[in-house]
Amino acid sequence: MARGRKPLGERALTAAERSARHRATHQDGAPRIRYRRPADRRSKAQRWQDPVPELVELQEDYRAWLDASPENLQESVTAEALRAITEIDLSELESVEPPRGYGRDCAARRARPAWA
Repeated sequence: MARGRKPLGERALTAAERSARHRATHQDGAPRIRYRRPADRRSKAQRWQDPVPELVELQEDYRAWLDASPENLQESVTAEALRAITEIDLSELESVEPPRGYGRDCAARRARPAWA
């Protein structure tokens, strides 16, 4: 079973080589700050549903941009891109109800009491 990440070079470093590399990078004594993105605690269904209204709003903004563009720019690359965006049917995204998963979306399981 493979463990860890793949070696950066031809072969994996020995423990002494790793230690030497670590000492060399931390030689100046300055603290190293590593940032982590906060964990997204939303459910997959919620992560699906959250961006849909924003996409619809953006599509409306692009439609207004296309409608407000002058006649001489109606055949430009920008107008073609705006037209492609405005032609996408986002109503299907709004109507989709993603599964909750692990049997939680089954109507029979919801109707049954928890102690049964």
